[in-house]
Amino acid sequence: MTQKKAPLMSPLQPHSVPDLQQAVLDGAYGPPPQELTVTSAFWLHHTTRLAGSQVTYRNSYLLLRSGDAFGACSFEAGELAPDFCAEASGHTLDHLIRHEAAPVRIAALDAYLGRVQPHRNSPAAESVTLPTGTPETRAQARDAAVAGLLDIPAGAKVALIGVVNPLVAAIREQGGVPLPCDFNLRATQWGDPVTDDMAQVLAEADAVVATGMTLSNGSFDVIVDHCRKHELPLVVYAQTGSAVARAFLGSGVTALSAEPFPFSQFSADETALYRYRTAGA
Repeated sequence: MTQKKAPLMSPLQPHSVPDLQQAVLDGAYGPPPQELTVTSAFWLHHTTRLAGSQVTYRNSYLLLRSGDAFGACSFEAGELAPDFCAEASGHTLDHLIRHEAAPVRIAALDAYLGRVQPHRNSPAAESVTLPTGTPETRAQARDAAVAGLLDIPAGAKVALIGVVNPLVAAIREQGGVPLPCDFNLRATQWGDPVTDDMAQVLAEADAVVATGMTLSNGSFDVIVDHCRKHELPLVVYAQTGSAVARAFLGSGVTALSAEPFPFSQFSADETALYRYRTAGA
């Protein structure tokens, strides 16, 4: 299959999430966000323990629907109360893009960018079908698709910012050496130590894989800036914030696995994720 190369959605190359936020508010990516309304908002708390694992993943998500797009942002427990959603429906996207809470801003940006250019319609996206099956089957297929975006020599050290055990395994299958970093886990399924010091793993890395969670906790801009300065490949694995991360292709992000809602863990049926590569990836 011919690999598709991703153009930017606009001539702009944002250097940070605040830069992108302002560009969207200025209309650089399409219709003014004050013309687009959130029709529904919901908050999810979700836990997963895959077969054979001793790790329970605990995730909280904010989702905002605007038109045919769902904007999403994962966040740390306690960062946003469920009752936010009670009054969010009916607001225009510009109002929520300016919100004081980072998860709201990211979800609103994601809704806007996903609406003006859906992943399913993007000529730059390679659609990958995740098979019908158990959570384990689908997680393995998803994380193999993510790891397939890495073009690394054997023995390359890969900083994994946001640990998902099947992705650790998939990086090893690509010949890489994972350097796991996570704020909430202390060890992988196989006993590998997990650090919470992002600077440490970035300093050692030959390549970086980061999850969409980095968008809400403020580390995304730090990671992108580091990879730009050191010319490191950066693969972003994004369920939440996938359209936001896409805006940085060619501006620090070299490849992206974008999985819009409903995410693979919320379905047993076939679903799609979308892979993007820049020209230099």
